[in-house]
Amino acid sequence: MTTRAESGGAEDRSDPGLAAIMSERRRLINLGYRLLGSLADAEDVVQETYARWYALSVREQRAIESPGAWLTTVAGRICLNLLGSARARRETYVGDWIPEPVPEPTEWITGCSGAAGTDPADRITLDESVTMAFLVVLDAMTPAERVAFVLHDVFRYPFGEVAEIVGRTPAACRQLASSARRRVRGAQAPAAVPSTEQAGIVRRFRTAWEAKDIEALVGLLDPDATATADGGGLAVTHAHPLVGAERIAGAYAEIARVAGDRTTFVECTVNGLPGLVAYQDGTVATVFAFEIAGDRISRIWAVRNPQKLRPWLTGEPGRTEDPTDGATDNSTGGPTDGSTGGSADSESAAGRETGR
Repeated sequence: MTTRAESGGAEDRSDPGLAAIMSERRRLINLGYRLLGSLADAEDVVQETYARWYALSVREQRAIESPGAWLTTVAGRICLNLLGSARARRETYVGDWIPEPVPEPTEWITGCSGAAGTDPADRITLDESVTMAFLVVLDAMTPAERVAFVLHDVFRYPFGEVAEIVGRTPAACRQLASSARRRVRGAQAPAAVPSTEQAGIVRRFRTAWEAKDIEALVGLLDPDATATADGGGLAVTHAHPLVGAERIAGAYAEIARVAGDRTTFVECTVNGLPGLVAYQDGTVATVFAFEIAGDRISRIWAVRNPQKLRPWLTGEPGRTEDPTDGATDNSTGGPTDGSTGGSADSESAAGRETGR
């Protein structure tokens, strides 16, 4: 913690600076989300951080040279502790764990998620550090690697400050960040695909999926593509990731058949890239994120756990900005994800027929 000698007279403040302190909230939310992969957990971290700030006396608050740096240090340490305990919790998590998807900032208020009334300070600033592919790589890092990498490479904190948060030497933090960078480089797609091209591929995938066109689906998927779903034991999903274009296409076509016309797809921005939101009977059932390499989909992440869909759960399917040309486009008759969302018998039948 950086402190300063208290000064008297005109320079003495009666308030440590409420506005300045609260202005840090959005940055802390963004930090917490990148460190934890969960907006709900990030909000809890920020709440705890502010609770610790206001537990200080006014004299102690005034002695802190940089309140923003103090808040970051505290939030970072809380996240580091949570990352350690999260590994143990994941061992009992039902199925695959996928980071919590977030919508585009404008969609928090008026877009496809319809999340009216969301506090602007709770929105995530979208960039390449919050794409689903990037967050999945972060999730494979050790807690210390992740904290050192995110603080230094994403938020540009010097290693001296990172060391204070991680509890290691600056040299050790430099090594942690270097190791994390190697992980990121090893997982990166061969070449970035422009967002407009990705939107077109996602749109064609949706159209083929709704039409149950297995041949078209296979043509849009990388031969070694993987589809992973996260229901957290609270929603029906594939028991294991689907691997291979033909297996994914066959399974998704069968799901579309079982789901019938109860599902509406809306094209939305998911973690900064084109994605899909599936509404079932007017309620968000699944959020899809994609990784695209070249002109093929290489990864699909389908999040169905309702606890991870909180920012998307209000509102009805409606107009959404087309990432390609500004047109609006809604469709019906699609599935919800790697599960049908239908009756138990239908879901069981679909599972047997697709080999889930």
